[in-house]
Amino acid sequence: MIRVVDVTQHYSVRPVLRHVSLEIDHGEMVSILGPNGMGKSTLLGVMAGVIQPQKGSVEIDGLRRYGSAEEELAIRKRVYYLPDHPWLPKNRTGRELLFGVGRIYGRDDDRLLDHVERLLRLFELLREGDWPIRGYSNGQKKKIAICAALVSEAPVLLLDEPFAGGLDPSGIFALKRVLQRLTERQDATIVMTTPVPEVVEELAHRIVVMRDGQVAAFDTPEALRRMARCSGALSEALERLLHPETLDNVEHYFDETPQ
Repeated sequence: MIRVVDVTQHYSVRPVLRHVSLEIDHGEMVSILGPNGMGKSTLLGVMAGVIQPQKGSVEIDGLRRYGSAEEELAIRKRVYYLPDHPWLPKNRTGRELLFGVGRIYGRDDDRLLDHVERLLRLFELLREGDWPIRGYSNGQKKKIAICAALVSEAPVLLLDEPFAGGLDPSGIFALKRVLQRLTERQDATIVMTTPVPEVVEELAHRIVVMRDGQVAAFDTPEALRRMARCSGALSEALERLLHPETLDNVEHYFDETPQ
């Protein structure tokens, strides 16, 4: 479904992605993990087409990003990209936003009437759905942005930090269950970034581990444990793969031996 081929991306003279290649299967949920500044959001942006890499290419469902105007338009009809800090029309209501997004993706109004109502109920926004978005809390803005991604019914979802940004426990629970159902029952392909190993372990079929702008590992949670020689929590396995010095630093922090 998604094929990234030898992608390299620089900001000024600083390399952010270096020769990144990977393939994500149809109906798979993949999470991108790594320390801050290692290129997670940049890689997602390259997949989404908002960043055109200096080198390499991205294919989605056999179509190449920026290959031609026709290919790019066909991809955009199939992909929804939700950045970490999305722009929202603050003077519009949440309901108006969802109808607008749904119509852009070709969903008819009868279907949207039902889908919008179910989304607002699911994320506890039935009353706020008719308020201007400028009156929303940060958590409510995050919820309506997630609703916009879901109302598109796009078969490919690229989500940057969907569980962050003030999402409350009920919103986190609802989003986890919806993403699971989309991959299990509707064969959606989902790629997301998140710093929370517990969420990743519960949801992701495979994990991309980024380090120094490169793919350090790309495998299932269990395979990553074996790679790190760790039988415990996924968070510990990831620490060993990404920055093993952290464990030593923790011990050093609590070492109160007088100098």
